[in-house]
Amino acid sequence: MDSSDAARDWQRLDLRMLLVHPVRDLGRFLPALIGVLLFGRTTDWGGWWGLVAVGLPVALGLARYLTTSYRITAGRVEVRHGLLTKRVISASLDRVRTVDITASPIHRILGLVTLRIGTGQSGGKAEERLALDGIAAPAAADLRARLLHASPPSESVPEGGSDTARVVLRLDLGWVRFAPLTTTGLVLAGAALGLLAQAFHTFEAMPSVDLDSLARVGTLVLVAIGLVGVLVTFCLLAVVGYLLTNFGFVLIQDVVDRTWHLRRGLLTTRETTLDDARISGVSIGEPLGLRVAGGSRLSAIVTGLDQKHQGSSVLVPPAPRPVVDRVAADVLGMLGPVTAGLSTHGPRARRRRWTRALVPAGLLSLASVALAYAVSWAFLAVATVLLIGGALLAWDRERALGHALVDGYLVARSGSLDRRREALQTPSVIGWNLRATWFQRRAGLTDLVATTAGGRQRVTVLDLVESDATTLAATATPGLLDPFLS
Repeated sequence: MDSSDAARDWQRLDLRMLLVHPVRDLGRFLPALIGVLLFGRTTDWGGWWGLVAVGLPVALGLARYLTTSYRITAGRVEVRHGLLTKRVISASLDRVRTVDITASPIHRILGLVTLRIGTGQSGGKAEERLALDGIAAPAAADLRARLLHASPPSESVPEGGSDTARVVLRLDLGWVRFAPLTTTGLVLAGAALGLLAQAFHTFEAMPSVDLDSLARVGTLVLVAIGLVGVLVTFCLLAVVGYLLTNFGFVLIQDVVDRTWHLRRGLLTTRETTLDDARISGVSIGEPLGLRVAGGSRLSAIVTGLDQKHQGSSVLVPPAPRPVVDRVAADVLGMLGPVTAGLSTHGPRARRRRWTRALVPAGLLSLASVALAYAVSWAFLAVATVLLIGGALLAWDRERALGHALVDGYLVARSGSLDRRREALQTPSVIGWNLRATWFQRRAGLTDLVATTAGGRQRVTVLDLVESDATTLAATATPGLLDPFLS
């Protein structure tokens, strides 16, 4: 291929992106631009300052358009950008793990999307630049197909699927009941509540309060009303956040191209395509709130996809546990690793669960008893709650701890407040680590860590007797530990 052919291979972003980036940059530089405009009104150069304020975002968008291009060769994908320093980011097509397509409201109005290529590189910044912000939606679908060696997924899949695509899951709006029970939902609700409070304070819009009337109502009643109000607000904001993120969620399996395709989002839509050959297992998250309500969530363990990009591997949002189990079985091709019973870790591990939960609770309870003697006997109730809570936590963590080898998968489960059940293909295990703290060594226990190139790069089986840990590792990957065993 001569230089003229190579030059023609490079493609620019869609020209309509020039309407997207000025709007974004105006929002990003809004405080500075307001200051510039206000300053300009007090000087004779006000008109010029206004032109600068308007022209700066336009110039930045034009520079980004002129300096960004991409191409796909026989075996690589390349993105080049930069005005003063030209950079070319290149990755082998064999390293492409996921392709994310997102569209903000302004992107959707203009028929554009942002395409991000996940390659599993550990460099962080390099992978962030494998993004094409401002290409036409049809071109993005074709590009995704080329990157994953698959046919473009249909924009509208019938309820029962098609000859090649099968609808595995659609969002049930009844699942919003799980939104307030997740940590993410509470964080989103708390952030939104904080912004509202800050806005009221900034604009001095706080309602006036008659303190004399409040005093007549009673302190306990006011506290109860306040707690109920905050709880209701948190729940509503968590539900809104859940819908914004997951509205229209659909999971599609293409049985011919062996890919999994996800679509979700209300204002900003997101589409993710996962290569089935890159999925080495699943992770079922069971936070305490979801578990009490009979729910859980599902993520795929994708080979080469680090923890920073785990949002791309979500297969099921918070949903009923039977739904999560069904989808997990579809992804793995079998039900055994999802529902099989697990082996316990013996009395030493049980004692460690109780010790780690009751010792801190006991120390805090002693401090509460001291406060009860010195300040108020009400602290005795705090001490009682702490002891009961510590005992319940130890009991729940003891019940959760377990492992198994089922149908070629290593299954590990642990945790209470954030319980997790992970199933990892044993061929995806690239190494084993035995880790033990000083307290574990005193108890004769060790953690067995299966290292892998997917997800959090490890699956940990907690608190095993060392002989059981080596036996489990040798059974899961025959021959891998032979050079280290006598």
